[in-house]
Amino acid sequence: MAGPSNSKLVSSKLLLGKLGSLKLTPFVLLLLAIGAGISYRNAGTTTWVMALPLFLVALNIFAAVLTNPKFHRSRPLLVFHLALIAIVLLVALGRLTYLKGHTELTEGQEFASLSAEVEQGPWHRGKLSQVSFVNEGFSVKYAPGIKIENIENAVRWRDEDGREQHGVIGSLAPLTLYGYKFYPSSNKGFAPTFIWHPAAGGPPILGAVHLPAYPSHEYKQALAWTPPGSKTALWVMLQFDEVILDPQRPSEFRAPNQYQLIVRYGDERRELKPGESIRLEEGVLEYNGLRNWMGYAIFYDFTLPWLLAASTLAVVSMAVYFWGKFSVRAWDK
Repeated sequence: MAGPSNSKLVSSKLLLGKLGSLKLTPFVLLLLAIGAGISYRNAGTTTWVMALPLFLVALNIFAAVLTNPKFHRSRPLLVFHLALIAIVLLVALGRLTYLKGHTELTEGQEFASLSAEVEQGPWHRGKLSQVSFVNEGFSVKYAPGIKIENIENAVRWRDEDGREQHGVIGSLAPLTLYGYKFYPSSNKGFAPTFIWHPAAGGPPILGAVHLPAYPSHEYKQALAWTPPGSKTALWVMLQFDEVILDPQRPSEFRAPNQYQLIVRYGDERRELKPGESIRLEEGVLEYNGLRNWMGYAIFYDFTLPWLLAASTLAVVSMAVYFWGKFSVRAWDK
């Protein structure tokens, strides 16, 4: 008569056998495909729809490794499947802990996490609020045809030890702080800056209007804007006739030298030059000058180095397995 412990052992083996069965694999992969489709159509709200099928895939492979003697007879094959389990689990963990987003910074402006629009996994526990860097200016060079050739962005930041650092980043050379990668993007434009002097007193406040991206919105350089601390909505428009980016020759993004800045509020229309101001009910708005703004892509995924290591191990172990299986030895002839 089989004891309770033997019955539990038999039940466990049967369960592992079912979990590791090849008959289960197509259904798990189907769930993964459905989850990928849902995630693609509804990015940012379906993390678990991808993560759960990935965990099921890892469980299916792990149960197969435990119950199939074939894996134990070949060490390279065993290592390959263990590496495959690690890859699947890391992808699932990456979906649960990732962060991606974007932000815009005027020249001279410091990054603040509150101004960034982000999408993140439910288990993300990063330190974005501790990140600090300043956009010190940038250069975007274009080849004929208005094709971006190179982006260089000078930045100043404080490292994790609190020391001030300076450097230049680009679309392939991001700034990395606390695991977050900041890539300057092709999204950039002009930023009229203003100083707001509140009528109620208090320190002046520097604000900027990020006009629509240039040159993708070349003929729409206007935007509604409300000064910080005010309730008066303004309409700000930048007009210029200069050719900034010449499609016939190499060129570089820059602010126009000759332009008109038009500000409308209520029935009033004003053309402002640097230093000129308009008086509103809540205070005085002084035009400070024209700067540029740069868009940044933000990315965080701590699993990437581990994914690279697991993928390398999987490739090497599979190569060793096939080498041993198909290599021709002298005594085989």
